[in-house]
Amino acid sequence: MRTIRFLPIFAAIFFAAALAAQTPLRVAAAADLQPVLPPILAQFQHATGIRAEATYKSSAVLTSQILNGAPFDVFLAADFSFPQRLIDARAAQGASAGQPILYAKGTLVLWTRNDAHLPAPSLDLLRGPALHRLAIANPQSAPYGRAAVAALHSLGLYASLQSRLATAENIAQAAQFVYSGNADAGLISMTSALTPQLRQAGRYFILPRSLYPPLRQGAVLIQATHQREAAQKFLNFLLSPAIQAQLAASGLTPAH
Repeated sequence: MRTIRFLPIFAAIFFAAALAAQTPLRVAAAADLQPVLPPILAQFQHATGIRAEATYKSSAVLTSQILNGAPFDVFLAADFSFPQRLIDARAAQGASAGQPILYAKGTLVLWTRNDAHLPAPSLDLLRGPALHRLAIANPQSAPYGRAAVAALHSLGLYASLQSRLATAENIAQAAQFVYSGNADAGLISMTSALTPQLRQAGRYFILPRSLYPPLRQGAVLIQATHQREAAQKFLNFLLSPAIQAQLAASGLTPAH
């Protein structure tokens, strides 16, 4: 009888352990990673047995959600500034030097549709009268948007193009703006430009990196995570040579 009395307790412990095992690793990911990350998450699960799910939004929105208690385990931002805010607020940890972990570097490109009846994408296109609507991500919340504005300022074109900007919430939405025809060109991420959909529908020009601050994409482990070991495994996996090579093929410059 005594054994039977304890069975519900053991069953509850077993159920809790099973539930914990099923809880996926939650990755907060910058929107430029939306075309890149899904196969990496699948490979990570195949290699480790750990299931991971990603939420894609602008780096600023994800930072705000994490500071407000959103249950993420890892944050992959499109620059260093937003994860650094989390480190400074003691809401995340990065490298031993108190900085985010560099996992890749981003590239800004000018993309146009093949049927837009525009000259080939180039700096001359930005300077010319043919461009009526230019899509960018919101510079207040998206690092790629900030880079786009910086590039336009460097070229001395921001004042003349400001009224023609179509501002999207994040870089994935900026790519969708120009792909759908709501803009006839866009300053978007290389990761977006290299997706099969955009590669077939248009062409791109790589902006000189001297025109905008480096897009150093940073990762942090969220302090409140209950899956610290799994989160660290994922970060190690992301920095592995094979995955870094995969990131390079998808439009990101490897961290090292």
